[in-house]
Amino acid sequence: MAAGKLESETASTAAEAGQGVGARMLRKEDDRFLRGRGQFVADIRVPGLQDVAFVRSPLAHARIKAIHIPDRYRDVVFTADDLTNVKPIRAVTALPGFKVSEQSVLATGKVRHVGEMVAMCVAETRAEAEDIAAAVTLDLEPLPAVYDMLKAREPGSALVHEHWGDNVFLESFFELDITQAFDAPIKVSHEISTARQCMSPMEGRGVVATFDHRLDQLTLYTGAQMPHIVRNGLSDTLDIEQGRIRVVSPDIGGGFGHKGILLPEEVCLSWLALYKGLTVRWIEDRREHLSASANCREHHYKITVYADRDGTLRGIDCEATVDSGAYSSYPFSACLEAAQVVSILPGPYRMPAYRCRTYSAATNKCPILPYRGVARTGVCFALELMLDAVAVEAGLEPHEVRIRNLVAPEEMPFENITKKHFDSGNYPEAMRRMLGAVDVAAIRKRQRDKEPDGRLIGFGMSVYCEQAAHGTSVYSGWGIPMVPGHEQATARMTPDGGLELRVGVQSHGQSMETTLAQVANQILGIDTAKIRVIHGDTAMTPYSTGTWGSRSAVMAGGAVGTACEIIAERAKRIGAKLLQLDPASVILRDGRVCGPNSDIGLSEIAHTWYRRPQDLPPDVDPAGLEAIGGYKPQRDSGTFSYAVHAVTVAVDPDLGDVEILDYMIVEDGGVLLNPMVVDGQIFGGLAQGIGTALFEEMPFDSAGQPLATTLADYLLPGPTEVPEPRVDHMETPSPYTMFGVKGIGEGGAIAPPAAITNAVNDALRPFGVKLRHSPISPRRIVEAVLEARGSESRPA
Repeated sequence: MAAGKLESETASTAAEAGQGVGARMLRKEDDRFLRGRGQFVADIRVPGLQDVAFVRSPLAHARIKAIHIPDRYRDVVFTADDLTNVKPIRAVTALPGFKVSEQSVLATGKVRHVGEMVAMCVAETRAEAEDIAAAVTLDLEPLPAVYDMLKAREPGSALVHEHWGDNVFLESFFELDITQAFDAPIKVSHEISTARQCMSPMEGRGVVATFDHRLDQLTLYTGAQMPHIVRNGLSDTLDIEQGRIRVVSPDIGGGFGHKGILLPEEVCLSWLALYKGLTVRWIEDRREHLSASANCREHHYKITVYADRDGTLRGIDCEATVDSGAYSSYPFSACLEAAQVVSILPGPYRMPAYRCRTYSAATNKCPILPYRGVARTGVCFALELMLDAVAVEAGLEPHEVRIRNLVAPEEMPFENITKKHFDSGNYPEAMRRMLGAVDVAAIRKRQRDKEPDGRLIGFGMSVYCEQAAHGTSVYSGWGIPMVPGHEQATARMTPDGGLELRVGVQSHGQSMETTLAQVANQILGIDTAKIRVIHGDTAMTPYSTGTWGSRSAVMAGGAVGTACEIIAERAKRIGAKLLQLDPASVILRDGRVCGPNSDIGLSEIAHTWYRRPQDLPPDVDPAGLEAIGGYKPQRDSGTFSYAVHAVTVAVDPDLGDVEILDYMIVEDGGVLLNPMVVDGQIFGGLAQGIGTALFEEMPFDSAGQPLATTLADYLLPGPTEVPEPRVDHMETPSPYTMFGVKGIGEGGAIAPPAAITNAVNDALRPFGVKLRHSPISPRRIVEAVLEARGSESRPA
């Protein structure tokens, strides 16, 4: 921990002021957002701006025989033949056996999913560009579509990439002593699966590209979670030096992983700006987002759990497949989800034996991307459903099985069977708090007494853990082009005593302009109203792999804290000189350098340093009040936040309707920078988790056609479907990070699908219904109940 004495000296005063670490401070960002003064990509207006629309493939798999462009549009329609100096997008990994998919930004040879871009059209308005796109005709030779990830692995399946010889990006495997679990008295086996989803941020993707001939620089405005990584990718594909590229990410209406890649559209518009001298814009519409963009979370598990009669886990045996789509998106490779399943499936549970084999399958669907929770949501769904099944077999309450197997606090730090290093936590205490808040006995009595309206009551729970703030030691083994290293931040005092912070991470809903200002206030005591956080511009911020994996509070918070500590030490030395005191005799408190009998404010110190240097003695350190701070946790294997989610539902077996009656969350995110912001992250994650559990699904037909291309077909939860949860915060500090913070941005979305499905299965247990696929839609519930009732009425 880098803060040391200075941090302890300022902690109490910051807390009293209500602006430092731990304060429930209102968000600084909301002043502009609530007044309609935010600036998103679609708000940007540049002189000479024209719009781009893309000709996209109507087929999932087909050879391109010809592209017919009307003569009158030949100057404004561009195909792959025009982009001769653009390299394909390559998202690779060093993992052995990984197969590379080269993605041409405009399709060449054949198309591999519905919506793949074949040509781009430029016009004065989007409507005109769409009209031009409609006039372009494609001569396509249909090929058999690979639409099912399990069938994709079968011999003789059509091939997405012919030169591979199969449809598997990567196969991953881990085994430890699995045979010793085979004689366990309880053996439960199930197939469990999750549907494809769309990320559905409030704001779709968007790109504006222009070229500044004076600076000889391309400027790309784009809603990107990782601006510096986008610049890396553009440099690679366009083969130009990074100094000629400036990436600006303005306000972003939600990312969730959807905006964490290099887009083919970004490359295309950059080419138009570079080589055609055009200033162009593309704004994704909702149909493009749903039918052509990217998906997430399509998993299939064949899983067996072995346990003793008292519920003690003996081992897990699993085969999992993830539908990775047609291409690997830069910088994340297509194997990210499936390979993570292998390492994270055991979670925070003790077990002596484990085996897992996973497949990253290629299909004729758009690429799969990391989505809030990444692989953990599917893993939590599979594991926690299986633990409930073990509880039923053992005749135990679900919480009893989990308490019996969760790692104990005295075992921390703990390495589980796959060597995941859990930094801290008290999982049994979280379970006890949940049981203290939820009267399980009363719920069981209510079940026995029956509901007057015929609905069935169910109780379900799940436990998740989230490895966050992954460091170099974790990602270096993947060999992908975004290995995180030291995070840096620049802190600069202004002549009037304000503070500017420049960070390479990007805020797209995480409230970083507030929380990072709170970190600075904790160290320096400067009023957060006078602190500006600058982010989202590669020309103004230090290099960073950006915002992903719940890393920003830990990494950017640590970097800001380190930079502010440097400023604090310099300010103390300058203040001591002005007070004519020994620097060792002063402290920094409430934004003032204080000696035994006198003090001076940081604003006066800054004013003197910048504007009256003649008042300073000649031996003052000339380094000044601007500093770059670098940060890396003492151990960079990541932090582990976690929570227990418990839900009570009422299920109508005839209509399939599910009402959430009560939702309780006991979470541990380490020391909370701002508990109000954490609540917002949990509430937002819960809404997405409820969508995963009950509503959201992107189905495809056997031709690879997406079947939910409007929001009338793709259902999202609204205010009437998302209850206000009860939340209990635990704070177990991480021993490795500044302030003891942990990453918590994704956790709220991980646990709900498992908890809600367990609750619905609990309600429907009298029918013998076992739902194992998310979302548990009304149709699936009704069909399962009708099947169960039919089997009861049939003669033996």
